[in-house]
Amino acid sequence: MKKLENKVAIITGGSRGIGEATVEKFVEDGAKVAIWDVDVEAGTALETKLKEQGADARFYKVNVADDNDVQTAVDKVVEDFGTIDILVNNAGITRDSTLKKMTQEQWDQVISVNLKGVFNCTQKVSLVMLEKKYGRIVNTSSVVGLYGNFGQTNYVATKAGVIGMTKVWAKELGRKGITVNAVAPGFIATEMVKAMPENVIKMMEDKTPVGRLGEPKDIANAYAFLASDEASFINGATLSVDGGIVI
Repeated sequence: MKKLENKVAIITGGSRGIGEATVEKFVEDGAKVAIWDVDVEAGTALETKLKEQGADARFYKVNVADDNDVQTAVDKVVEDFGTIDILVNNAGITRDSTLKKMTQEQWDQVISVNLKGVFNCTQKVSLVMLEKKYGRIVNTSSVVGLYGNFGQTNYVATKAGVIGMTKVWAKELGRKGITVNAVAPGFIATEMVKAMPENVIKMMEDKTPVGRLGEPKDIANAYAFLASDEASFINGATLSVDGGIVI
């Protein structure tokens, strides 16, 4: 039996990069997947590809920063799949700038998606999980949420905040059969990173003790483990998946 057999999972930011790899991993492990994203073209294309492979995956256009949008989507997923077992809060954006130059708009945009969005999704989905006394919630932090990063005040604030919320929710929901954990990725070879100058990529590789960038599937594997019953006694943890860069 596959470790996520017949579980219903929501993956936010699921149409590209780490999110797409996570959707594919969860399907491979037997899950039914709701793909949440604002990118309709990419999300629809992924749904079509997976359905052609025989997977039960559906795309939903969702803005996680919009509380009403999230509630509508939760209701639709329950209507379509019958329940929700797993939530992976993967959606996130960057609007980098130094403290001196950062605009209010840059600050607000990142806070809205990366922090408020995680709150919105977890609050609404956890109500479904509480009714059944079972759930797995996995939040996406970052290595920079642990150690900071130049020019990312807004992003780092959200990723550190996600770790804090993870610990609170682990305490509040643990006795209700719901575990809440976080993953802190290091340098991952997404399309965005691969488009960077070669010297920057080389610098990232040199800083990582295993000598390479992570692949989206490395993060997807961590998500899948924490979402499975194999991790039933892991709660409130932040798992660094970074090739040892924090050492």
